[in-house]
Amino acid sequence: MTRSRIAEVPPAAVEEALEQLGRNLRTARLRRRLPQAVLAERVGVSRFLLADMEKGKPTVGIAAHLGVLWALGLLSHMQAVADPDRDEEGKAIERARSPKTARRARRLGDEF
Repeated sequence: MTRSRIAEVPPAAVEEALEQLGRNLRTARLRRRLPQAVLAERVGVSRFLLADMEKGKPTVGIAAHLGVLWALGLLSHMQAVADPDRDEEGKAIERARSPKTARRARRLGDEF
């Protein structure tokens, strides 16, 4: 399997976000007093993969992250991730590209 470039050398912002996500998942697991082995079994991953996730390693797949969020009862928080309604920059770009005036109505011919 070929690893992606982003997994091998992630930008600093991506690395920091993964580390923060890992810390958050670890905190949620510890608050529930779940050992890594128990949570890993619930999700269907190895304890080692869960440990890598909690360390913020960029090679852990998104499905594993979502599985842990599901097992912890936190999956509903993913609805806010990349929500188009919260994408202020994207909405600004879309507004800038949209026409400033309404299109002129085309006249219909009399050939009915």
